Amino acid sequence: MTASRPTGRAALAFLILLASCAAIAAPKAARRPAAALPRHGVVVFSDLCVSADSGEFGGQRITLQRYAEVDTVVYEYTAGGLSWPLVAGEVTVDPRGRQFYFTVQLPEGDERTVNGRLSADGRALVLDGGYCADQSVPMRLARVADFGRKAGACHRCPPGKAGKADREEPGEPAAAPAPAHPLDAGSLPTPQG
Repeated sequence: MTASRPTGRAALAFLILLASCAAIAAPKAARRPAAALPRHGVVVFSDLCVSADSGEFGGQRITLQRYAEVDTVVYEYTAGGLSWPLVAGEVTVDPRGRQFYFTVQLPEGDERTVNGRLSADGRALVLDGGYCADQSVPMRLARVADFGRKAGACHRCPPGKAGKADREEPGEPAAAPAPAHPLDAGSLPTPQG
């Protein structure tokens, strides 16, 4: 009896079978799922800080409460001192849990809609609009993880870019800037860091 040697075709078939088994057994590259808001629970986003000069709070805080029946938002902002909490009238969270918007009735009588989306890592809420009247720098509210931590120190907005008032004709009175509201991204003190 003679031992038979594998032919070229059999050896090729064996190598293909071995390679396909190795490919199936190899771990797949784990895709990190996009950060999303939890379906149930409470999430707080805040950029509240304390002014070193006056000791007053600056910034805003958004508390999203997600229940099986309804989602609610409690919105707080600063206007000298910390405002009374405002409960949003309408809250809509997208089904993927990546963004939400809500409407609040301000004490001045204005109704505002705030739209925010979760950052890629889920550690911040990015609001529409910009900080310090600069639309290229979005408002970012950090997700609060340590509720016992003291608020950080505020810093002033950097000097603005040359605006319309700088280009007005001499002799014309410059328009007085309107008082800013946190939702309008005015001249709020912002947290350091």
